[in-house]
Amino acid sequence: MSAVTQIVRPAGAGHETLAVLAGCALIVAIAGTVVTLRAAPQQSHAVAAHQLDARRDLTAAEQGVYADLRVALDEIDAERGTRPGLPPVEALAGMGLPPFAQDASSVQRGGHAWRMVTDGGSQAYVGLSADKAIAGSLLMRVPPHVAHAHGHADATHAAETEPDIWLHRNAQAAPTALDDAALTRAGWRQVVARFDAGVTRQSR
Repeated sequence: MSAVTQIVRPAGAGHETLAVLAGCALIVAIAGTVVTLRAAPQQSHAVAAHQLDARRDLTAAEQGVYADLRVALDEIDAERGTRPGLPPVEALAGMGLPPFAQDASSVQRGGHAWRMVTDGGSQAYVGLSADKAIAGSLLMRVPPHVAHAHGHADATHAAETEPDIWLHRNAQAAPTALDDAALTRAGWRQVVARFDAGVTRQSR
């Protein structure tokens, strides 16, 4: 009886490699599609022509004064709860309240000279910059104080005390009219805080 020899050739490695690569490409494509569909759109709120974005359009010094004014408004509102009218600039400076207090920090931020301006029923604190290369002049209109029973503030009160801050980088004098139209004509621009979707997610 003669021996029968059968030759078994190994499977082609090239076909297996192609199959693996095709599978990897499919997985990557599916993962990319899922990530794209689930990504939140980057929504940003544009500001009007007479406005400035507090995060993007202000210098570091201007951002510092702007932040101080936002904090100071709470103290100003608290002072109005104990006595009529707005506290004068001298009183706020005497309390050491930034940005009204004159110290080394105020000089580094432009050396603003603060005063109160009244236009009918509107009042504002105006800080004229002594160094426009560092920071422009700032103005904060203060809304009328609304007293609440038992000291509880509601949503309406919170809206009424929202800071209303304006900036002018070349102001020579404090404005005499405080309405939006007059301030805009005089070159003042309202500072607003706008947050896109990415910033909102990071702050949570």
